Amino acid sequence: IKRSLGRMRQIEKMEEDKSINDYVKQEQSAIRREAARLHKNLDGLRILETNPAVMFIIDVKREHNAVAEARRLKIPIVALVDTNCDPDLVDYPIPGNDDAIRSVRLILSVVTGAITQARAEFEAKHSRRKEEAASVVEAPAVEAPALAPAAEAEVAPALV
Repeated sequence: IKRSLGRMRQIEKMEEDKSINDYVKQEQSAIRREAARLHKNLDGLRILETNPAVMFIIDVKREHNAVAEARRLKIPIVALVDTNCDPDLVDYPIPGNDDAIRSVRLILSVVTGAITQARAEFEAKHSRRKEEAASVVEAPAVEAPALAPAAEAEVAPALV
């Protein structure tokens, strides 16, 4: 995926600086077809600057390249695993039918609900911390008044 993203950026740069016109028409057409395919498959990943914290995969068998790359980059994998897939390739398998659209929708709705809830809790917690930090105002240091020496100390009467 990283290599494909690099190739997509390289083709975009060629389009910007018009160096694609140095190629013959047939090669230009092939490069533009490759760019269209890369944009279709990887356009959402273009903005990523770092590796994702976790990868969620629906069909491990179909997305075997993504699984292999995630394992190579040591990215944890959460995946919907069917009976025709190897659950040992996945860090957090979710047993279920990855071929039926209804089961995929059900599992994705639960996962997206959990993600949005966790994100809301995280943002609420951090906004509270920012508010507390802003409301805490340091008081200026005040010196304690000096104690005057006692003129005569009261003495308790002695017991005889």
